[in-house]
Amino acid sequence: MDTKELARRLRIHVLNMTSRGGSSHVGSAFSMADIIAVLYGSVLNVDPANPSCPKRDRFILSKGHAGAMVYAALAETGFFPVEKLETHYQDGSDLSGHVSHKGIPGVELSTGSLGHGLPVGTGMAMAAKLRGDTHRVVVLMGDGECDEGSNWEAILFAAHHQLDNLVVIVDYNKIQSLASTAETLALEPFTDKWQSFGWNVVEAQGHDHDSLLESLSPSAAQPNQPTCVIAHTIKGRGVSFMENSVLWHYRTARGEEFAAALEELEGAA
Repeated sequence: MDTKELARRLRIHVLNMTSRGGSSHVGSAFSMADIIAVLYGSVLNVDPANPSCPKRDRFILSKGHAGAMVYAALAETGFFPVEKLETHYQDGSDLSGHVSHKGIPGVELSTGSLGHGLPVGTGMAMAAKLRGDTHRVVVLMGDGECDEGSNWEAILFAAHHQLDNLVVIVDYNKIQSLASTAETLALEPFTDKWQSFGWNVVEAQGHDHDSLLESLSPSAAQPNQPTCVIAHTIKGRGVSFMENSVLWHYRTARGEEFAAALEELEGAA
């Protein structure tokens, strides 16, 4: 699958979905579009024809507010019809603003309250180890979400139990809901923190598909260590006036802004 083209289509879907329903978090979704495209296009062992297969990889979007991007990926890869995306954030729709597993094949966990995805994913990875299962658990987190103490408890637990079947990807776009991560609660030295907690850490360029593929390959893993991929990204990536702007955490693109954003995305190579 052409993951670059998939990422472009996913961004267009999300722009349409959020604008139609009046929801937000476009910037947060766009920053992780390439990560999601690489995961669903090349990395995750999942089967849309058998979404509950016991051998499947488990993927958790912990930054659940960007759930529109996961819905778009599931539709594009055949978990449900693409036309269903038109109901996103509409009254009565099961495609809620924050990602929900209820009635949606391919979604493992409803999220939105930050700091929950990694603890649950750690439990899934531990359970898989105890059963002797060989699938991977992949958790995609936001960088601002790393302010949550529950994550650091899970980080300690995962290293202690040598959960090398657990992969965390941090969407490190360096902007939180109202300001930069540096202003809100500084994370640096970020890599050193994960390493000091006993994790194998890989840094990747979060919009470079080759870099992402390399960081998520089995060769990047280490035995007896969980892996953290710190993916350096740009909030709002793909639309020039959204990039690196805190405004687009909550803003909805409509009117001239919607038209301009759509033109950029449709014209992207």
